[in-house]
Amino acid sequence: MHFTPQHASGRVIKAARLESPAVPDEPQVGELAPLFALPDADMEMFDLASVLGSHHVVLYFYPRDNTPGCIRQAIDFSDHDADFEQEKCIVVGVSPDDCLTHADFRDQHGLSVELLSDEEGEVCRLYGVWQSAMVNGVMKRSVRRSTFIISSDGVLQHVMHDINPRGHAAEVFQLIKQLNSRNPNANRQEHGRHA
Repeated sequence: MHFTPQHASGRVIKAARLESPAVPDEPQVGELAPLFALPDADMEMFDLASVLGSHHVVLYFYPRDNTPGCIRQAIDFSDHDADFEQEKCIVVGVSPDDCLTHADFRDQHGLSVELLSDEEGEVCRLYGVWQSAMVNGVMKRSVRRSTFIISSDGVLQHVMHDINPRGHAAEVFQLIKQLNSRNPNANRQEHGRHA
């Protein structure tokens, strides 16, 4: 799958090639979040730019479907889905698994969060969460478990790495509530403008 990554300003961002040992600098708090579009579990395209303006986005990266930590994290986010929705926030999980694997994962565990397929790792590299490690003399690549909270204006508000999946969704929900309490009318006004 190919896409042209863009910064919220419209400037095209070039992702590092998979073969490259260098990982681009990750986006920092206060910067505009890199825009992207990826297919979800139903092979429908999710475009980050299309939800910004009316919703905050919790963008979490995880290593693989159907592993214990990833199951726990996805279930916890799904259990809080109505709470996030009330705060005008969409939760999106990204891993290198394909769309069909995501669909099986979603259906098997009754998940309600969006699961996006980044098979080539382009968005993972764009957000600086693609990592390489030597395992038994073999170079392996995986995703660093990370969460990015993006406000409805496209600005990164929080960046968290190497998180513990247990209780993480509740922690993130509190951060979203704090974000809304700083400017309680911002999302409502933006949402009304786009409705």
